[in-house]
Amino acid sequence: MRIYRFLSGEDDSAFCHKVTKALSEGWELHGSPTYGFDAISKKMRCGQAVTKIVRDQPYDPDKKLVDY
Repeated sequence: MRIYRFLSGEDDSAFCHKVTKALSEGWELHGSPTYGFDAISKKMRCGQAVTKIVRDQPYDPDKKLVDY
């Protein structure tokens, strides 16, 4: 089964570390990153989809995706 997560955050090193951590845990980049201006906070925000193949585990909507 392939599971999907969308990571988002302010355009800073913390966001880069979040994506890097996901990659180190076996997640793979899916598509291009997104980038947009948040008019309320007056800051740029980033987003990146990641996917991961998990075997021998049924999908459980109550389970956190990071626990797969």
